[in-house]
Amino acid sequence: MKTITGEDIAGMVEHWLSTPVNGYLGSGYGQDLPSLLQRPHADGAADGFMRKMREDVLILTALPEDVVSLYGTPSGIDRLDIVLEVPGKTYNLSEADQ
Repeated sequence: MKTITGEDIAGMVEHWLSTPVNGYLGSGYGQDLPSLLQRPHADGAADGFMRKMREDVLILTALPEDVVSLYGTPSGIDRLDIVLEVPGKTYNLSEADQ
């Protein structure tokens, strides 16, 4: 029996992050990162982003809620970097190619 590692999960999330919504014909699979970055931080967009990621990458539903996290870190005077942590990797979504 093969064990899924944190590196495997990070690879699945990385694929999801690199795929725009509706990137596969007939499927809503993928992320809409630009809309997350352009919305007010307190409007719940991050919760929707996490919910969509869990729906698309089903292995994440088998993990405890606190293993995958999305948070902001202050950067400079008026900037907030959005960071996604999954087992095996950390992504700075504010610097992701869009």
